[in-house]
Amino acid sequence: LHHRISYDMKHVLFHLVDHGRFFELMPNHARNILTCFARMAGQTVGIVANNPLHKAGCLDIASSTKAARFVRFCDAFSIPLLTLVDVPGFLPGVDQEHRGVIRHGSKLLFAYAEATVPKVTVILRKAYGGAYDVMSSKHLRGDANYAWPNAEIAVMGAKGAAEIIFRGQNIEENSARYAERFANPLVAAQRGFIDDIIDPRDTRRIICEDFRVLKHKRSPPASGLEHWKKHSNIPL
Repeated sequence: LHHRISYDMKHVLFHLVDHGRFFELMPNHARNILTCFARMAGQTVGIVANNPLHKAGCLDIASSTKAARFVRFCDAFSIPLLTLVDVPGFLPGVDQEHRGVIRHGSKLLFAYAEATVPKVTVILRKAYGGAYDVMSSKHLRGDANYAWPNAEIAVMGAKGAAEIIFRGQNIEENSARYAERFANPLVAAQRGFIDDIIDPRDTRRIICEDFRVLKHKRSPPASGLEHWKKHSNIPL
């Protein structure tokens, strides 16, 4: 995947899920994120995926709330979660800031952090800044986190980082050096933020194997009580 070319995440889903079929919820609302149900090796899973075809896949207020409610729904009914990440950050703009984009984005972060169902995450291309953390990162107790070889896990893009670090000097040269050093998943893998760097052709097989292993995952309650129940689905 070229880092400057948009694509439709639905095409990726077509090759990952059983028979290329999935059921999307609210397809015309917050189109920069996909929420859908599908089967993988016969098992029902809930899928959250950034869609670079719309708003470059950025998270905004509408997409954060849409995804948060879906994650809560899946957790309430014990449906495993697959997250496909290609997010360049939160959508910038005065309107989003005034309406509280970070507050709404924290709903999605909280939903993932609280979810106890099996959580598998694959970073396809970009995973920048706070939006990377929000999208079911290892920091939110993801069970299995992977990245494709061309994935970029960083605070921001190479050019933006170079402009800040090198104060506008030799931008092209410094951007290239920064990209060579950080625009890959190796640093994240070394620090344990991802479990493996996988070949895109093996993605479906690995995801199916993980969900099979995690099928009987059990998370004890924090209170230590023997019996506990799932939460309700708050109307976000």
